[in-house]
Amino acid sequence: MASTVRKMLVTYALPYANGPLHLGHMTGLIQADIWARFQKMQGHDCLFVCGADSHGTPIMIQAEKSGVTPEALTETIRTGHKEDLAGFQIGVDNYHTTHSPENKALCESIFLAHQKAGNILQKSIHQAYDPEKNMFLPDRLIRGICPRCSAEDQYGDGCEVCGAIYSPLDLKNPRSTLSGATPTQKESVHYFFKLTAFAEFLKKWTHEKGHLQAEVTHKLDEWFEAGLKEWDISRDAPYFGFLIPRETQKYFYCWLDAPIGYMASCKNFCDQHPEYSFDFYWKKDSTAELYHFIGKDIIYFHALFWPAVLAGAGYRTPTTIFTHGFLTINGQKMSKSRGTFILAKTFREHIRPEYLRYYLATRLASRIEDIDINFGDFEQRIHSDLVGKFVNIASRSAKFIHANFGGKLADSLSEPELFKSLATAGQPVSQKMDALEFSDAIRDIMALADQVNQYIDSQKPWVVIRDPERQQEAHGICSMGIQLFRQLMVYLKPILPDIAKNAEIFLNCEPLCWADSQKPLPGGHSISEFKPLAERIPKEQISMLKVKDGE
Repeated sequence: MASTVRKMLVTYALPYANGPLHLGHMTGLIQADIWARFQKMQGHDCLFVCGADSHGTPIMIQAEKSGVTPEALTETIRTGHKEDLAGFQIGVDNYHTTHSPENKALCESIFLAHQKAGNILQKSIHQAYDPEKNMFLPDRLIRGICPRCSAEDQYGDGCEVCGAIYSPLDLKNPRSTLSGATPTQKESVHYFFKLTAFAEFLKKWTHEKGHLQAEVTHKLDEWFEAGLKEWDISRDAPYFGFLIPRETQKYFYCWLDAPIGYMASCKNFCDQHPEYSFDFYWKKDSTAELYHFIGKDIIYFHALFWPAVLAGAGYRTPTTIFTHGFLTINGQKMSKSRGTFILAKTFREHIRPEYLRYYLATRLASRIEDIDINFGDFEQRIHSDLVGKFVNIASRSAKFIHANFGGKLADSLSEPELFKSLATAGQPVSQKMDALEFSDAIRDIMALADQVNQYIDSQKPWVVIRDPERQQEAHGICSMGIQLFRQLMVYLKPILPDIAKNAEIFLNCEPLCWADSQKPLPGGHSISEFKPLAERIPKEQISMLKVKDGE
């Protein structure tokens, strides 16, 4: 267990509540979950919160098409999200919603604090307007050609190809995604957040060690060089969201209330668990650690707007923002037409979700790199690593112990130095897990699994057991196999929580923590009957991972 218990709050970027979770969502959620589980295994007090991003015009429009209220739609979507999270063993402590009383109160208080400090201004602007739908168009409902790199079919607020941030009025050949009409311009008075007032603070914060990955800091430097701009934080009716105080037709832009949703989810949890304090995590002088996991497409909102919004309203800023890349399938961007847009629900209906957790962990690192799921490699990894190397250790050892030694381990370790070497290896594995170098950690763990299998192969218990005079020796070999398997299970538990739970039943032991890798099970300990912990994936199951019509 950790000598000093750290108090930590972990969040993942709130998935938008206009549809079910897909494998792109699961990539970042799995990364955050592995890290949070690892911290908990270390003995740290780690709270993991998330929730559904439930506001905005797209949700309002989708609800109208479906004949339901936005509240009903987003709650149905949120329920589906929670089912997917549970299916993939994402151990989030609270999955709330931005359409909540906690978020409303926080948004209003933060806005009023900034308004009082002079960080909010109003000015008249020209906006894109759909002449057929008679409504202002949010950035995401406008598509066109990027004004910087000329990439086609880009959103109105930013280019997914070159990363440019711009106004929808800057797009070339813009069109409304609602009607196909060319947007006109219409004047409206909006509220703006004076991001420019925080330029010096942000330059200092983004360059302080530990807050951001180096690639993110370099990207932000480009934006600083181009000059920060005032941020439009209001939207005109009709809109699904929170009304701005003292307004009847102006709403908070969802990108203002979405990150505040982290605070709201935390507050909702703390209100239900009095032993936790919202102020402890969020007050300006908080000693808690705050970690955000996000995708690279929302860096601007999280690394610039969010720290400024927090600091200017008297709250603490994040300890670290971890950014990950996009997910591709067989080398291609996820696409329904190509059959590579895979929903989390579709995946878990056909393949054990834990296998995706393992595979993604073999690819995840602290760098911001896109991750590709190649299903041929996926299949090989699961069969070779989990079934062939790791689980095989327990399977082959348990068979002899139950058949010949009453299901009990030997009284002492026959190879104490081998146990010590795996215990010592826990330190570098721990350091790599903490640094988000999951792929390197797994490489080390599988090298240890190879070492254990080589030990068993060299000792040949299936030969030794035939000699009546060498029964104790055979008992020692197979017991070592179980002890070493348990050490490997400790290291893999943050990645494979369901397999770990079944392994704990097999090992007849308490839930494993990280420190358990340093001490063996006691001599004579009884283990339960072994049941398969991982199995090969039938080829037809992978072929069924295709998007059905209407998904």
